[in-house]
Amino acid sequence: MPIDPFPDAEAQCTELAGLIRSRLKPGTLLVGIHSGGAWIARRLAELLPLPGEIGLIDVSFYRDDYGEKGLHPHVKPTSIPFDIENRPLILVDDVLYTGRTTRAAINELFDYGRPASVSLAVLADRGGRELPVYAEFCVWRVELDPREELILEPGADEKLRWRLEKHA
Repeated sequence: MPIDPFPDAEAQCTELAGLIRSRLKPGTLLVGIHSGGAWIARRLAELLPLPGEIGLIDVSFYRDDYGEKGLHPHVKPTSIPFDIENRPLILVDDVLYTGRTTRAAINELFDYGRPASVSLAVLADRGGRELPVYAEFCVWRVELDPREELILEPGADEKLRWRLEKHA
């Protein structure tokens, strides 16, 4: 099914912030999953009244397919500049698909402590879950062929945009 036109990712960030704002718990912190989730978390930090910095996490070493795929060529450092112990966290990603990236991120978060809760916020949920993971906050549900990949990236103007990549 062709997606034409793609939703405006910047407007989706604003909509996502609205969903989160109405259910914020005191002391909530954001942790964005590199790279799309990190971009969204930075944008949400501008739009939401949250304390402190955001955390950024790269799940490359925590993936259950690490042995098959090896190290991703663009590994980014994980940075959690706050104590997560007993804090409500919102884990932010661009696309929810199988749930494996979310599982890897939660595993890594628990290396830093035990949060009071972890909610998931995504711009797009494309279904196809392999694990019991759901996004508490989501603004776009889209069905794609398994050979299609939804990619969020900044344009030349630094605004976030969607594109579709087809794999053989």
